[in-house]
Amino acid sequence: MDRIIRCITSDGALMASAIDSSDTVYTAQRLHGLSATASAALGRLLTAASVMGAMQKQEHATLTLRINGGGPIGTVTAISDSHGNVRGCVDNPNVDVPLKPNGKLDVSAAVGTDGRLGVIRSYGTGEPYMGQVELVSGEIAEDITNYYAVSEQIPTVCALGVLVDPNTNGVLLAGGLLIQVLPGALPQDIEKLEANIATLEPVTTMLAKGMTVEQMADTALTGFEVEKLEEIPVHYACTCSREKYYNALATLEPDEIDTLPAVDGKVEAVCPYCCRKYYFTKEELHELAEIVREKRKNVSK
Repeated sequence: MDRIIRCITSDGALMASAIDSSDTVYTAQRLHGLSATASAALGRLLTAASVMGAMQKQEHATLTLRINGGGPIGTVTAISDSHGNVRGCVDNPNVDVPLKPNGKLDVSAAVGTDGRLGVIRSYGTGEPYMGQVELVSGEIAEDITNYYAVSEQIPTVCALGVLVDPNTNGVLLAGGLLIQVLPGALPQDIEKLEANIATLEPVTTMLAKGMTVEQMADTALTGFEVEKLEEIPVHYACTCSREKYYNALATLEPDEIDTLPAVDGKVEAVCPYCCRKYYFTKEELHELAEIVREKRKNVSK
C-alpha cells in the first residue's frame, strides 16, 4: 500500500511530507483507461491532493483540487479525505499530445496554462474554504507551489512525478514531496533548503533507485536533523454508493426524474471517480418522483 510520512526539522524550521503514490496512480489509470499523459496529469494532482488532504486536522475534512488550463485534457479533479485517501477524474482520459523535445510527457500541453487551480477545503460544518490562483505552468507541482505562496503566504517546495512505461504506457512509479518553511526558520535554513532542492533528483528517479519515502525526505533535508511525526497508509478510495445517487436524483424536479432516459427499463448512473455503475428501474424512479412531488406540495402549503 502507498504511504505518506510527515516530518519536521528539530529546529522547527521546516515541515516536510513525502509520498509514494504508485499504487494509487496505477489504480486511477486502470479505472479510467488513462493515456500516458492523462495518467501523469491526474497522477500528479492525486499525489498532491493526498499529501495536502492528510495535512488537515479535522477528522471529516475533505480537500478538492481542480485545474482547468484550457488544454485538451479539460478539467482535472482530485479529492482527498483527511487520511490522504483520494479519488479523481479528467474530462478527456484519452488525451494525446506530442512528447517534449527531451522525450518527457508534456503535461503542460495537455493541461494548458490559461486557467486556474482551485482549492476547496470542506470541514463538514459551515461553508467550505475556497481559494484559487492563476496557473503558472500547467505542470501542477509549480502551480501547487504558487498556490501556497499567493493564497496562503507559505513558502513551499512541491515536487511531483509519475513514471510511465514508454512501451506499455502503464504507470510504474509515482510520488511527491511537499516542504514548507515554518515561521521559526532563519535565513540560513532557507539557503540550505534551496541548495538541497537545486541538486535534488526527480521524485521518480529516487523511487526508481529504490529509495523509501523516508530517504527521499532525508535527502531533501540534508544538513537538518529530522524527526518523523507520522506515517499514513493511503490508497485510491471512492465514496460513492447507490444511496448517494438515489438522494442526488431526489434533488431533481419530479418531471425530470420521470423522464430520465432508460435502457431496458433501467436508468444508469456512472460514478465519475471510480466508473462504478448503479441502476434504477423506471418504477423506482416513478415512486421517487411521487415522493418528491408530495414533499414539495407540503412545503408550499
